[in-house]
Amino acid sequence: MTKTNTSNPDTDLSGIHIVVTGASSGIGLAMAEGLLRAGATVALASRPGVKLDNQVKRLKSSGLNAYGLPLDVRSETSVADSVEWVQRTWGKLDVLVNNAGIGMRTVNKRFMVEPQPFFQVTPDGFRNLIDTNLTGYFLVARGFTPLMIKQGHGKIINIMINRETTMCKGFIPYGPSGSGAESLSYIMAEDLRPYGITVNMLLPGGATDTGMIPEDLKRQIKSPLLRPRVMVEPIIFLASSMSDGITAERITALEFSKWRIKYNTVD
Repeated sequence: MTKTNTSNPDTDLSGIHIVVTGASSGIGLAMAEGLLRAGATVALASRPGVKLDNQVKRLKSSGLNAYGLPLDVRSETSVADSVEWVQRTWGKLDVLVNNAGIGMRTVNKRFMVEPQPFFQVTPDGFRNLIDTNLTGYFLVARGFTPLMIKQGHGKIINIMINRETTMCKGFIPYGPSGSGAESLSYIMAEDLRPYGITVNMLLPGGATDTGMIPEDLKRQIKSPLLRPRVMVEPIIFLASSMSDGITAERITALEFSKWRIKYNTVD
């Protein structure tokens, strides 16, 4: 079976077109596959390469409506090319998931056990991470928003990090990129309210088993690592009609069931 069974037609994503950035591995791949199995048409956007090609081929072989979309979120030209592809191929975009990012290992490979003070971070290392994790969210959302405004609807979901991480020793520039992305999301939500476009935030709720944590350092983490699949249920909800009208929410995947009860979205 290629499509996930669901007794709730509101979470059937048939006819919904979604772009997920950073989707060739980790959380992005888990979300993309979950959305596909809920019936959505999904473009896995990532830097071009064998990793992206292999995942798209695997998903397509399962009968899922997956596309590969080469994208460098740091490049305005690359973003513009992706927007043009979506307009030409689909003619619309219902949901954008901003997820592409790089981790602390790009500036300090031993960040888990030997935290590096901010004044030892190289300017190039700082810029590279901020350009990807923060400016990338801005550029991609900026690129696709006019299409959503023109069509009169759309949903943007920005993937966040724990607030504790934004204050953790040795987490420059990863922490500031997360704080910036959160502020960006709240302001985007307010800017887009008049257009009927929603902006929400989603985060796992703990350290997650992805490539951002080097294999030799994973054993240093005391609590069990979350699996990327923790994001699947909430991302399907946020992409579905059940989240219509909900905006400026910051949702933790681990606490998603509690959030739904509090927000009164449970039937």
